[in-house]
Amino acid sequence: MKMKILITILFGLFAINLQAQNTWLTKKQITEDIEFLTKTLNKKSSYAYLNGYNFNNDFENYLNTIKDSTRLENFGMFITKTLAKIGDRHSSLNKIRGYDLNESLFLPFVYAPVNDKVVVLDFDHNKELEILNSKFPYLKKIDGTDISDFLQKTRPEDIKAPKETYFTLAVRDIRDIQKNYMLLEKSLPKQIKLTLSDSTFQKDTILAVSVVDKSKRLRPWDEKFEVDYLFIKDEDYNKPEIIENLFSIKDNIAYIKIPEMVNKDEAPLLFDKVNSFMKSIQNDSEALIIDVRANSGGTRDLLYEFAKYLIHPDSIYVVNTTKQRGPLPLPKDYKKSLHNRFLFSLSELDNKEQKKAAEFLKTFKPIYELDENKYSEYYFGLLNGKKLAKPTLYYNKPVYILANEKTFSAASVFVSAFKGLPNIKIAGVTTDGSSGNSEWVDLPNSKLFGKISTMVSFQKNGKILDGYGTEPDVKIERDINQVLWQSDTQLEKLRDLILTEN
Repeated sequence: MKMKILITILFGLFAINLQAQNTWLTKKQITEDIEFLTKTLNKKSSYAYLNGYNFNNDFENYLNTIKDSTRLENFGMFITKTLAKIGDRHSSLNKIRGYDLNESLFLPFVYAPVNDKVVVLDFDHNKELEILNSKFPYLKKIDGTDISDFLQKTRPEDIKAPKETYFTLAVRDIRDIQKNYMLLEKSLPKQIKLTLSDSTFQKDTILAVSVVDKSKRLRPWDEKFEVDYLFIKDEDYNKPEIIENLFSIKDNIAYIKIPEMVNKDEAPLLFDKVNSFMKSIQNDSEALIIDVRANSGGTRDLLYEFAKYLIHPDSIYVVNTTKQRGPLPLPKDYKKSLHNRFLFSLSELDNKEQKKAAEFLKTFKPIYELDENKYSEYYFGLLNGKKLAKPTLYYNKPVYILANEKTFSAASVFVSAFKGLPNIKIAGVTTDGSSGNSEWVDLPNSKLFGKISTMVSFQKNGKILDGYGTEPDVKIERDINQVLWQSDTQLEKLRDLILTEN
């Protein structure tokens, strides 16, 4: 089941719970919840303390500020901010659930990221996106606060995200002005002054706008290709009419769009199509683009399906190394979870794979040295051509993986795994890397719940995925035409680059 469907179900349950639970918590209840969370983090969290952040200090300081009680939403916001500082992107992206900020007021217009700036959009009479003010297209200030300062305070759950990811998500949330003013601890006025600026940021104009209710708010800006697949379920990737739109070939450049890292058992027809398409383009194409932009993840099944064609049959590559937090030696259920991610210990590899893993470790320099008393031995993600591919199926032509700042979880592992391998280049912008083998945690009194990662996942360069992502070999950013849904300029620029190089 996709994460977004699961979150929808959880939101429904959480809404029911909210009706039955008190919106106020006593200090005793808060203390018990913090003690429970502290024990859980110290026992299970793979990223706790690694970046130098000590959440115990913030927990202690928070308890000292509470007199007798506090509101549920205040406690929820505090826990969300605190967990985000740990640097666990699975925890951060899913946030802490179980509380409601009761948002009812919003800014008008649509806010989108372009070239490190915020462009303000609206819909014309044909319901097409357009720039609100062509002379002053960019948002410079909100009620006198510089937009960069404003954004840095309004998406606390993503404070440790790669900068490109943070910027896009924070810009998307500008609309939610009531929530933002709560985070800023400011009273929300009936009118907001928006300072709009020209392309040089030298000439400005001020627009005073009234806040609007939910009935008049516009949906946040997303990529056109993202919106097209936003509500498609995993099982829908067994429908020919959906699958066919994901595959094409133009100017001898093959193209595959992967909106989700779906499970092979849930979408067998998509995997069949991947295989038939990869076989069909062996002689009919000069290059291949695999598009995983805005792919929020899922499983690693597609990574290993594509590897059949992208990895030379005589090659073995270590593409991911991990260590699992948990009781040692690891119980069977922990090992099964790692195996489901195609991760295996040294003793579980064959002789050639063991040799390759040993060679890899000689030069591998992880950014964190993990406590051997808390973390397992290394588990390796390998791409073994002998086990994956047939010589006649190897696609010995340029492959470009197109990613962006919303490429997350298993999709970011996909990008990281293939980066640096022969014939393969990463294009687009830095991914929102994450790989954590996460577990759900429920607090006993507040009923707040969320995810924490239990596995530290390293890229080949020694960096973790969380907070760093994977940088592209060929950087291609969106332009205003892509923001306005007039063209997919990232894809078009990549196609032009391929035609020029080939």
